[in-house]
Amino acid sequence: MPRNPTTKGKHNKVLCGLICSLLHLSETEVSSVKITNPIILGEAVADKEFRLDINVVLNNQILINLEMQIANKLNWQNRSVMYLCRSFDQLNHGQTYSEAKPVIHIGFLDYTLFEERPEFYASYKLINVKNHQKYSDSLTLNMVDLSHIDFATDEDKKYHIHEWAMLFKATTWEEIKMLASTNEYLQEASDTIFRMSADDLVRKRCRDREEYYQDLRNYERKIELDRIEHEQDLRNYERVIAENEAKYQQAIAEKDALISQLLAENETLKHQPR
Repeated sequence: MPRNPTTKGKHNKVLCGLICSLLHLSETEVSSVKITNPIILGEAVADKEFRLDINVVLNNQILINLEMQIANKLNWQNRSVMYLCRSFDQLNHGQTYSEAKPVIHIGFLDYTLFEERPEFYASYKLINVKNHQKYSDSLTLNMVDLSHIDFATDEDKKYHIHEWAMLFKATTWEEIKMLASTNEYLQEASDTIFRMSADDLVRKRCRDREEYYQDLRNYERKIELDRIEHEQDLRNYERVIAENEAKYQQAIAEKDALISQLLAENETLKHQPR
């Protein structure tokens, strides 16, 4: 079978490698990986970490949802089952139940879902609770505990699941480069992280530059407002001085008039006969 003839985009090779590891598939068992939602691997990279929320169709036969939840919101069991059931409820009018595609929900959690039974990679299906007879392969829940990579089994390591988990948890380029050297899919994932981080750096520099010019414009605007306010204060000050000066001159004039009147009255009194 040809290798990934219908995969598209720079992220599909990474996604194909990740799914092969998680589902224990070989490259030859994957003919196509089609992303069906607009959120794709690498577009929400922050601090060299992946943020996953991806819906894919594997080989046009299996629906897969991959999601990462960092904080324990105590709702993952119900939330993941809800996502699984929504994805399985896919039939259009006129289709038969036999046409329903199996659905796999894969969650990456940075905490332990069941503290009493910690496990790095677990798979859950519908089974008979007495004899563990499998009821159906149509619904599967897989969970990766990123906080317990040390619990990875030999089988997990055989399929490199622990290395993907370590990549998701990596915080330095040295860690990422070391992991990238182990296989081509991790190398492609590393390149994706670098490209997206580089783009983030460019965007950050553009934002910083725009913020600088905005701060400069705000500073210039403040200077202009301060100048206008200063000129208004100066005009008010000059007006108050002029009003006070007028009041002072009026008071002086009134006092001068009073003094003149008193002097005149005094002269009059001097010339009156005693």
